[in-house]
Amino acid sequence: MTHAPGTYADFDDLRARAIALRRAGHSLRQIRDELKIFNNDILNQLVKGEPPPEWTKRPRAKDDLRAKARELRLRGWTYDQIEAELGCSRSSVSLWVRDLPEPERRRSPEEAAAIAHKGWEARLRLRDEERRRTKEEAKLAIGSMSTRELFLVGVGLYWAEGGKDKPYDRRENISFVNSDPGMIEVFLAWLDLLEVQRDRLRFTVMIHETADVGAAERYWADLVGAAPGSFNKTTIKKHNPKTVRKNTGENYRGCLVIKVLKGADLYRRIEGSWYGIVEAARETDRPIRT
Repeated sequence: MTHAPGTYADFDDLRARAIALRRAGHSLRQIRDELKIFNNDILNQLVKGEPPPEWTKRPRAKDDLRAKARELRLRGWTYDQIEAELGCSRSSVSLWVRDLPEPERRRSPEEAAAIAHKGWEARLRLRDEERRRTKEEAKLAIGSMSTRELFLVGVGLYWAEGGKDKPYDRRENISFVNSDPGMIEVFLAWLDLLEVQRDRLRFTVMIHETADVGAAERYWADLVGAAPGSFNKTTIKKHNPKTVRKNTGENYRGCLVIKVLKGADLYRRIEGSWYGIVEAARETDRPIRT
């Protein structure tokens, strides 16, 4: 096998640098980024024989859980009991104690059900934490928005949730309805960006008759910071006793309708902007999708 001139010298130089970085306490990822070596096989060859720094090793907390799991297993505990007690996954418990003898089954069906329920609650807590963490990371990744970004978001938001003109029913006016306070806040911020004066806005609360209508009216008024004169009479929806509604409880506040007076020109701009977004999306080269 032949090699390009300097190959061995280059490798020896890279290995010397990699070893120096390893001994200085760098992780493989840090060495990779420092030396620009993105082939894992080559990277492992460069640091072969050099132990990883202590800080990259598995945390002691996991070792402690493993020791506790083995202790409980030797005392006759089942997988369900260990899982519920330590809050670990079943796969981890199995990995840690599978070489130990299986205990005799001593629990009643009722005890087994209670243990299983406790384990399920622990898993739900872990899932909820994972959901919360994912959402928080995504929120932080947004950062600040430019005026152009807010404009594009607002156009898409209106075209998804706002009233639209039809060839058979010409209605070139602005009417936006939503129950999500975040959507309402973004829409109002977008109107501010377009310099739509707040005295051109009219609000209407739409809510079922079984809800706390007064509380809902106060909530929306506080959210948009509008004077009582900006609110039309609340629209009350009659309750159908044959329908099982799920949007109930103290957090149910109905929907808020926002209308812009003399909004025909604004509507035309929105519609034109939306179709501009559609055309741009068709022409955009997007080799990477996230």
